[in-house]
Amino acid sequence: MLLNNKLRLLITGGAGFIGSNFIHYWFKRYPHHIIMNLDKLTYAGNIDNIADLKDNKNHIFIKGDICDKELVNDIMKKVDIVVHFAAETHVDRSIIEAGDFLQTDIIGTFVLLEAAKRYDVKLFVQISTDEVYGSIEKGYCSEDAPLMPSNPYSASKAAADRLAYSYYKTYNLPVIITRCSNNYGPFQHPEKLIPLFITNAIENLPLPLYGDGLNVRDWIYVEDHCSALELIINKGLVGEVYNIASHHFKTNLETTKLLLHYLNKPESLIKFVKDRPGHDRRYSISNNKIRKLGWKPRTNFKVGIKKTIEWYLANQEWWKKIKHHDPNFIKYYSTQYKL
Repeated sequence: MLLNNKLRLLITGGAGFIGSNFIHYWFKRYPHHIIMNLDKLTYAGNIDNIADLKDNKNHIFIKGDICDKELVNDIMKKVDIVVHFAAETHVDRSIIEAGDFLQTDIIGTFVLLEAAKRYDVKLFVQISTDEVYGSIEKGYCSEDAPLMPSNPYSASKAAADRLAYSYYKTYNLPVIITRCSNNYGPFQHPEKLIPLFITNAIENLPLPLYGDGLNVRDWIYVEDHCSALELIINKGLVGEVYNIASHHFKTNLETTKLLLHYLNKPESLIKFVKDRPGHDRRYSISNNKIRKLGWKPRTNFKVGIKKTIEWYLANQEWWKKIKHHDPNFIKYYSTQYKL
């Protein structure tokens, strides 16, 4: 399929963090493919993330909502493969206002699946998350583990995940589902832990760490996630679920201290704040299935963190525009952490 130079992809949420990284990754490998990039440009979608593609004739940016049936149907007529990143993703925001998450993550996915079914797309890749499994004290969740989402965000993603699978079983829509661990890297919105703490440390601001800081996360460099998706699109089996994980496990406190170490900033910047409701203690997913497909992570966590810090140091105008001039972020940050 991918040898066809005229292959057309629909990337939803392509101005967001992972979506924009995936588009850049894909064009490096398949410059003759056509990418239709549908993004609503909410606070998390940033046109600056794809500014370098404005003169690329194979990149077609469409500002629009995945819940817009007429628009989605019009786009889907011309699509071979859908890679569906678009979602409300920030757990803290889902606790404050769950409705936006249900609308985008569930109804938006439904609209896309209906259009994909109507126009016989060749492949629909549903981007899910390791958070659908919920917290696990020890060991790993394999792809057949029960889904136990703990917050409105992960619940909305679990619903979309299962809805996509139902279209495979009921309508024979060629669906593959991926569940990835925590991403980090360039272009990540500064509401997320790693970019928030990097940018706060650069500005000598407090780093608000939830609870005791001992919640465990498995971190994957965003480019490694993109390479896994490329392999799955090429070799993955329709109807299957693939976990994507690097197994770089760190407590949030360990990650915070590592960031401060690289930036040569004092640990006194750490400020422990009240834990958020329903905070999952530990995420852990098995990556055996995708390893058997031929994938392995390439980026060591310390190397990836160093590259990420260097990007935020070199692109201060990008994140300062958000942190200092976006009223949405300013209001959210000041009320969420009460700093």
